[in-house]
Amino acid sequence: MPAPRALRPFVHREYRVLIAALAISIFGSGMWAVAMVYQVIHLGGGPLELSLVATAGSVGLVAFVLAGGIAADRVPQRLLIIAVEGTNLAVIAAISGLALAGWLQLWHLAVGAFVLGVGAAFFFPAYSAILPRILPAEDLLAANGMEGTMRPILQQAAGPAVAGILVAALSPSHAVTGVAACHLLAFIILNFLGQHALDAPSADGRPAAARARTSFFHDLREGVSYTVRTPWLLWTLVWACISVLFLIGPIEVLMPFVVRDQLAGDSRMFGFLLAVMGVGGAGASLATASFPLPRRYLTVMMVSWGAGSLPLAAIGMMDGFWMVAAALFIFGATGGVGMVIWGTLLQRRVPPHLLGRVSSLDFFVSLALMPISMALAGPASEAVPTWVIFLVAGGVCPIMAVAAMIAARMPADELAHPLDAASEHQAPADSPETADNPETAGNQKSVESP
Repeated sequence: MPAPRALRPFVHREYRVLIAALAISIFGSGMWAVAMVYQVIHLGGGPLELSLVATAGSVGLVAFVLAGGIAADRVPQRLLIIAVEGTNLAVIAAISGLALAGWLQLWHLAVGAFVLGVGAAFFFPAYSAILPRILPAEDLLAANGMEGTMRPILQQAAGPAVAGILVAALSPSHAVTGVAACHLLAFIILNFLGQHALDAPSADGRPAAARARTSFFHDLREGVSYTVRTPWLLWTLVWACISVLFLIGPIEVLMPFVVRDQLAGDSRMFGFLLAVMGVGGAGASLATASFPLPRRYLTVMMVSWGAGSLPLAAIGMMDGFWMVAAALFIFGATGGVGMVIWGTLLQRRVPPHLLGRVSSLDFFVSLALMPISMALAGPASEAVPTWVIFLVAGGVCPIMAVAAMIAARMPADELAHPLDAASEHQAPADSPETADNPETAGNQKSVESP
């Protein structure tokens, strides 16, 4: 009896190794989010000190994510992933040792958070680029769905919960030690990845030495140029910029005040609402992984994102807990569907030798505008009512989703580049030369996974 579609990637040994290490690593990241907070408090820090440590991690991530994408296209992804996990282990182990010895200071945490942020900037483009090397094209949707299911469960729920228990029962330093144990186990598992991912030839036909001689800015220009000349990719990123700018601030900054002022709730209610949103995303990711990629994949992706933002428009006018919970559940679920399809499209339509850079550009776009959105939400709420902000945010995103579909001619593009079950083994990868011509690009053959 064949395995369910969502579980088909587990047939492949390399994927089992990679996903096991990733699961343990993101569980440790969830633990770190809580352990770091209480370690700062334990050292006498307050909101300012906590903000500085958290900001250090974000700065490391944003500053190096483009370099991480270039490295993923230059350096064997297996080697890069193992190196990042080893660095994470060294950093957390050092912080744990200093904390247990009573020598830990706030600047140690800030430096550690910065290095962890840099590591994440290199890890995720490499992870995205290595998946098409170890899985056939027809299993990529399921693999992305599995990650989308695991992340909210392990990083947003289980990891923080375990860290909270360790902090309460023992101390923050013991929770940090638990994080180090996670990274140690993930590092050991990653070393069982087969050498074929390390020794795979360059997908663009150039030897590694030739690629290494090109400059950082040459590689960056190549990735940006491809993105700009590929309409479906460019306009999806434009939509992502706008959605991050309009949505993240209201959800992260203003939702606690909606809970307090409209729902008469507290931090527990706010946490539960975020959990409901995470459950929606996890369930929808798993469901998306259980079915073939839709024939109208770009349309389904953009409609999911656009229509899923509509319920947020009414949040500022809702006074019932379950109404707000339903709106956030829908937003999380539709976001999960869109993200699973999006990750799969990058891996199936972007040429493999550009995948790391394009993935990092996607990551950079989202990260760069996130702090701006959160910085603007507070002042905006002083100038206009909260319900107006949510109305604008929930209304602009669907309109922009439709505009992006029209500007990029997505309905015609997805028909010219079929990725459904009937064409899984012939899925075309766009090339810079044919990105603007769907009719010619659709005749290309895909680069098969090694």
